[in-house]
Amino acid sequence: MNQAERIESFWRSSGVNSETAVPPAWSFGDSPELADELLELTLRGAKTAMASALWEFEADGDPLPQPGDLSIVLDGAGEPQALIRTTVIEITPFEDVSPEHASLEGEGDGSLRYWRAEHERAWRRSLLHTRYEFDPSMLVVCERFEVLFPLARSA
Repeated sequence: MNQAERIESFWRSSGVNSETAVPPAWSFGDSPELADELLELTLRGAKTAMASALWEFEADGDPLPQPGDLSIVLDGAGEPQALIRTTVIEITPFEDVSPEHASLEGEGDGSLRYWRAEHERAWRRSLLHTRYEFDPSMLVVCERFEVLFPLARSA
């Protein structure tokens, strides 16, 4: 079975209105290791939020996520592992991301300082080959989500 078939099978097995089109499938982060680490935090219920630079959506021509959107989260090997639903979207400058949002991302020590350092580092790296530059006033899409399938494991 190829990846597309495995994703479709996962979608059907979720039982969440699987009569509709298969939602987008993607992985967290920018490496297989980070994808696995952030997926595990999500499945444990420690990660219920994420952030993306607004320019990423603009550069890729992708629509902004909306509350109610479904996504299939892949592990570092590209295998479907979780179905999530977006619950809240807030667009805010990087420098104004809240400590609450940083904590909900569930990474590192959960502090805003850690969140800012790691996200700035990641965005500076991903911006190297684009026309965009990191700036503390750049807009960030802060997204909250809930895991629908499989059910989150307790921490």
